[in-house]
Amino acid sequence: MLYPQQGFTLEAAMTAAEENSPTLKQTRLNLLRSQENLNAQRAALKSNFSLSINPFEYSHNREFLDFVSEWNTTESIRSYGSFMVSQPIVATDARVSLTNRLTWQDSYSEFNDSRTTGFNNNLFLTFDQPIFTYNRTKLQIKELELALENSQLNYAMQRLSMERQVAQYFYFVYQKQQSLTISDEAYKNMQNSYTIINNKVGAGLSAREELFQAELNLATSRSDYENSIVDLENAKDDFKLLIGLSLFDDIIVIPDISVDTVNIDIAFAIDQGLANRMELRQRKIDIETSQFDLIQTKALNEFKGEISLSVGIFGDNEAISKIYRSPTDNESVSLSLTIPLWDWGERESRIKAAEYSIDSRELSYQEEENDIIINIRKVYRNLLNLKNQIEIAVQNVTNAELTYELNLERYENGDLTGMDLNIYQNQLSEKKLVHTNSLITYKLELLNLKIQTLFDFENKVPVTPVTTIDNNQN
Repeated sequence: MLYPQQGFTLEAAMTAAEENSPTLKQTRLNLLRSQENLNAQRAALKSNFSLSINPFEYSHNREFLDFVSEWNTTESIRSYGSFMVSQPIVATDARVSLTNRLTWQDSYSEFNDSRTTGFNNNLFLTFDQPIFTYNRTKLQIKELELALENSQLNYAMQRLSMERQVAQYFYFVYQKQQSLTISDEAYKNMQNSYTIINNKVGAGLSAREELFQAELNLATSRSDYENSIVDLENAKDDFKLLIGLSLFDDIIVIPDISVDTVNIDIAFAIDQGLANRMELRQRKIDIETSQFDLIQTKALNEFKGEISLSVGIFGDNEAISKIYRSPTDNESVSLSLTIPLWDWGERESRIKAAEYSIDSRELSYQEEENDIIINIRKVYRNLLNLKNQIEIAVQNVTNAELTYELNLERYENGDLTGMDLNIYQNQLSEKKLVHTNSLITYKLELLNLKIQTLFDFENKVPVTPVTTIDNNQN
């Protein structure tokens, strides 16, 4: 079954890879998870409304009353419900709660042979404030924000990595396309030279041995052409697998292989890399996370306290409408302190371990900076060298074409053997392949510089990696 051939630019290939890559999909899901975790935590900072209802509760207990030195049996039936509004206060890590508890109760006590039936309602406001400790609410929010930023950076870096991989496969297919074109040209040239020598041998102008050599050259050229077809199809399959196309689709890549002179200021390139590289921001996030760990470690066996305040009004009556006829005020204030005495040096050692972790991650940050500078310098030197190689390759192709044409004329005049002509044909094919490879290498190295600096030197614009995604994408 024949399938229509589909042309692919590098941009179209990258779009297909973003939609179909399993690795990119996994990174996208991690980003969505981090976003939802932060959304959930921010939602938890808003007022929380809750209602709990216990329609029926029965108890029958016998207990010893110390104050009268007698045993007593009690029986109780209750129905109650509570409505609560709770509001965290981010600035101080406090919590304010308003609670209303309504109860109906029927109780009997054997001690005085009495039964009480009626309603009671307890409405109270509580305030709890930790003191002498760190703000856990703020720290948790900051940790989730950093986790989201780290996921965004991972997503953007994965896209850049995918762009590099797609470009490598894309240009590899183009290289095989060019190799097939060159092999086809060489095969046609050999067919032409075979026709010439066959006619000359038939006319008795050349020895029959020349025809044997021409047949061998033609067979070899045909084999090279068929091998190029196989190599191209294999490269296409690998490329289609990478970007998520059907293996039965027939494609052809359409690159912009033109190479213009790109002037690069190495100092500017390094400044761009140090200012924009996401790996450096990730190292900073690691340092900030380690500092949070240090804060939490210092809270181990710490001196801390809590202030609790509660004010409310309580009423009870047999009739619910008269429940607050004789209300009672309820107030309570408490201060609790936790005072560590001796932990055998555990806290001190854990703090030192956390500080060493911060020092280690600061060293990693410095190493990352040095690696970025070194890699940008290497790419810059490679680009300068590749420019020279391209210029040389262009001249070599021109020379090889002229040389082949001159020797083809000598071959037609009988001044050159078929074996010698084959050498010049191979040289021409080789020079064309070298030229194609030098262009591809230069393009890939320019892409590498863009990834290293997050600056597009071809278009002279900064690169803004995508760090947010549509939540509807899956």
